[in-house]
Amino acid sequence: MLTATLDETTLHRQISYRTTGRGHGPIVRLMSPSDLGHRIKPFVFLDLFEGESSFIGGMQLHPHSGIATVTVITEGNLRFEDAESGTGTIDYGGVEWMRAGGGVWHGKEMSAGTSKRIQGFQLWIALPPELENATVDSQYIESNAIPQVGPARVVLGEYQGIQSPVRAPTGVNYLLVTLKPGESWTYVPPKEHESLWLTVSRGSLVAPNLVTAGEMAIFQPGNDSITLTADQKETVFVLGSAAPHPYDLALGNYSVHTNPAALQAGEAKIAEIGVRLREYLQKPKQSTYVPVFK
Repeated sequence: MLTATLDETTLHRQISYRTTGRGHGPIVRLMSPSDLGHRIKPFVFLDLFEGESSFIGGMQLHPHSGIATVTVITEGNLRFEDAESGTGTIDYGGVEWMRAGGGVWHGKEMSAGTSKRIQGFQLWIALPPELENATVDSQYIESNAIPQVGPARVVLGEYQGIQSPVRAPTGVNYLLVTLKPGESWTYVPPKEHESLWLTVSRGSLVAPNLVTAGEMAIFQPGNDSITLTADQKETVFVLGSAAPHPYDLALGNYSVHTNPAALQAGEAKIAEIGVRLREYLQKPKQSTYVPVFK
């Protein structure tokens, strides 16, 4: 459900849209490129996933091009296995980053870890022309390697002089924030960042209107800071800000590009990789692991 709201006060940066998205099983789609993605691009897609960890095993292989995906864990843990990055565990605050660029197939590099339940977000970022058909770049970063500024973990970008280790395009910040009951925190966006949004995964925020768990709030364009206060419980949320993405969105089934020609090139590459993937899947194997195909 999407609603437009206008806060009565002029003392705060106003929330212009709120949504609770559309749920399907353990996944709630809060934003897609065909709706809110046009409003706050380069942020074009956001899922909140939550449920028994075993549902990860049901994820199907699927392609992407033109975007980067970033998965952040907010509860529980997942195991990763990658031919180039090795194996490990991503728990609260850990990150999987994949710049799909010109084309990639994936979906089986993550599996259930040791926790019974899992919660997290998957965000898509539309890439600029110089990267949308570039080579694939993947990173799996455990939580202890994500730097922190006060209550905020710097997942992407740079905040207050602290740089994320993720190899993301410039002009994008993405933070994971945990506030104690009643704790306040002020986000001061970089000067060029006009887009600003947040989504709560646990608890509720006064922003200045109340934003509850499962809601996404989009602020009016601008550069003003915002002060956020946790309500009566510990509150966990993600926050994104970015410079405007001055390109159109050319949309495919799993792809987002800046123009139809780039989209066509990405989808052609996806088809070519898919042929190799099908050949691989027909060979006898000793495990269910399927590498990222690029």
